[in-house]
Amino acid sequence: MQNQNLKFKIKLKDRAYQYSIKIIEFLDTLPKDTSSHVITKQLLRSATSIGANIVEAQASSSRRDFTNFLSYSLKSANESLYWLGLLKDAKKIHNGQLEYLLSETKELANILGSSILTLKGKR
Repeated sequence: MQNQNLKFKIKLKDRAYQYSIKIIEFLDTLPKDTSSHVITKQLLRSATSIGANIVEAQASSSRRDFTNFLSYSLKSANESLYWLGLLKDAKKIHNGQLEYLLSETKELANILGSSILTLKGKR
Protein backbone atom coordinates (compact mmCIF):
# COMPACT_ATOMS: atom_id res chain seq x y z
CA MET A 1 0.00 0.00 0.00
CA GLN A 2 2.82 2.38 0.91
CA ASN A 3 4.53 1.78 -2.45
CA GLN A 4 1.26 2.40 -4.32
CA ASN A 5 0.74 5.64 -2.37
CA LEU A 6 4.26 6.80 -3.28
CA LYS A 7 3.66 6.01 -6.97
CA PHE A 8 0.42 8.00 -6.88
CA LYS A 9 2.18 11.02 -5.33
CA ILE A 10 4.97 10.92 -7.90
CA LYS A 11 2.51 10.55 -10.77
CA LEU A 12 0.37 13.44 -9.51
CA LYS A 13 3.43 15.69 -9.07
CA ASP A 14 4.68 14.83 -12.57
CA ARG A 15 1.24 15.34 -14.10
CA ALA A 16 0.91 18.76 -12.48
CA TYR A 17 4.39 19.69 -13.70
CA GLN A 18 3.58 18.69 -17.29
CA TYR A 19 0.31 20.61 -16.98
CA SER A 20 2.27 23.74 -15.98
CA ILE A 21 4.47 23.38 -19.04
CA LYS A 22 1.41 23.04 -21.29
CA ILE A 23 -0.11 26.15 -19.69
CA ILE A 24 3.08 28.15 -20.35
CA GLU A 25 3.14 27.01 -23.98
CA PHE A 26 -0.53 27.85 -24.36
CA LEU A 27 -0.16 31.32 -22.83
CA ASP A 28 2.57 32.14 -25.32
CA THR A 29 -0.01 31.73 -28.12
CA LEU A 30 -2.54 34.22 -26.73
CA PRO A 31 -3.13 37.60 -28.36
CA LYS A 32 -1.03 40.43 -26.96
CA ASP A 33 -3.93 42.76 -26.12
CA THR A 34 -4.55 44.24 -22.68
CA SER A 35 -7.24 41.84 -21.46
CA SER A 36 -5.32 38.78 -22.61
CA HIS A 37 -2.24 40.09 -20.84
CA VAL A 38 -4.08 40.44 -17.53
CA ILE A 39 -5.71 37.02 -17.82
CA THR A 40 -2.38 35.48 -18.83
CA LYS A 41 -0.71 36.71 -15.66
CA GLN A 42 -3.56 35.45 -13.47
CA LEU A 43 -3.73 32.07 -15.20
CA LEU A 44 0.03 31.61 -15.06
CA ARG A 45 -0.02 32.18 -11.30
CA SER A 46 -2.98 29.95 -10.53
CA ALA A 47 -2.10 27.09 -12.90
CA THR A 48 1.52 26.80 -11.84
CA SER A 49 0.47 27.05 -8.21
CA ILE A 50 -1.32 23.69 -8.53
CA GLY A 51 1.93 21.79 -8.89
CA ALA A 52 3.85 24.00 -6.50
CA ASN A 53 1.37 23.28 -3.72
CA ILE A 54 1.44 19.54 -4.47
CA VAL A 55 5.23 19.65 -4.02
CA GLU A 56 4.77 21.57 -0.77
CA ALA A 57 2.20 19.01 0.40
CA GLN A 58 4.58 16.16 -0.22
CA ALA A 59 7.23 17.91 1.86
CA SER A 60 4.83 18.69 4.70
CA SER A 61 5.51 17.57 8.24
CA SER A 62 2.00 16.54 9.22
CA ARG A 63 -1.18 15.11 7.76
CA ARG A 64 -2.93 18.41 8.47
CA ASP A 65 -0.31 20.39 6.53
CA PHE A 66 -0.49 17.85 3.72
CA THR A 67 -4.26 18.27 3.51
CA ASN A 68 -4.00 22.07 3.66
CA PHE A 69 -1.51 22.23 0.79
CA LEU A 70 -3.70 19.94 -1.32
CA SER A 71 -6.61 22.28 -0.53
CA TYR A 72 -4.58 25.26 -1.78
CA SER A 73 -3.80 23.28 -4.90
CA LEU A 74 -7.50 22.55 -5.45
CA LYS A 75 -8.35 26.24 -5.04
CA SER A 76 -5.72 27.08 -7.65
CA ALA A 77 -7.21 24.49 -10.01
CA ASN A 78 -10.67 26.01 -9.56
CA GLU A 79 -9.27 29.48 -10.22
CA SER A 80 -7.51 28.19 -13.34
CA LEU A 81 -10.82 26.77 -14.59
CA TYR A 82 -12.30 30.23 -14.22
CA TRP A 83 -9.57 31.91 -16.27
CA LEU A 84 -9.59 29.23 -18.97
CA GLY A 85 -13.38 29.45 -19.20
CA LEU A 86 -13.16 33.22 -19.47
CA LEU A 87 -10.68 32.95 -22.35
CA LYS A 88 -12.96 30.48 -24.11
CA ASP A 89 -16.18 32.43 -23.61
CA ALA A 90 -14.57 35.77 -24.51
CA LYS A 91 -13.42 34.06 -27.71
CA LYS A 92 -9.82 35.10 -27.12
CA ILE A 93 -8.71 31.75 -28.43
CA HIS A 94 -10.38 28.49 -29.25
CA ASN A 95 -8.40 25.47 -30.20
CA GLY A 96 -7.78 21.91 -29.17
CA GLN A 97 -5.14 23.00 -26.70
CA LEU A 98 -7.67 25.08 -24.77
CA GLU A 99 -10.09 22.15 -24.63
CA TYR A 100 -7.30 19.84 -23.45
CA LEU A 101 -6.30 22.31 -20.71
CA LEU A 102 -9.89 22.67 -19.52
CA SER A 103 -10.22 18.89 -19.37
CA GLU A 104 -6.88 18.38 -17.62
CA THR A 105 -7.65 21.12 -15.09
CA LYS A 106 -10.98 19.45 -14.26
CA GLU A 107 -9.27 16.07 -13.87
CA LEU A 108 -6.60 17.49 -11.58
CA ALA A 109 -9.30 19.22 -9.52
CA ASN A 110 -11.25 15.96 -9.25
CA ILE A 111 -8.16 14.03 -8.14
CA LEU A 112 -7.31 16.68 -5.56
CA GLY A 113 -10.88 16.90 -4.29
CA SER A 114 -11.13 13.14 -3.94
CA SER A 115 -7.78 12.98 -2.14
CA ILE A 116 -8.83 15.70 0.28
CA LEU A 117 -12.08 13.91 1.09
CA THR A 118 -10.16 10.68 1.71
CA LEU A 119 -7.68 12.46 3.97
CA LYS A 120 -10.50 14.04 5.95
CA GLY A 121 -12.16 10.64 6.35
CA LYS A 122 -15.23 11.64 4.39
CA ARG A 123 -14.80 8.89 1.85
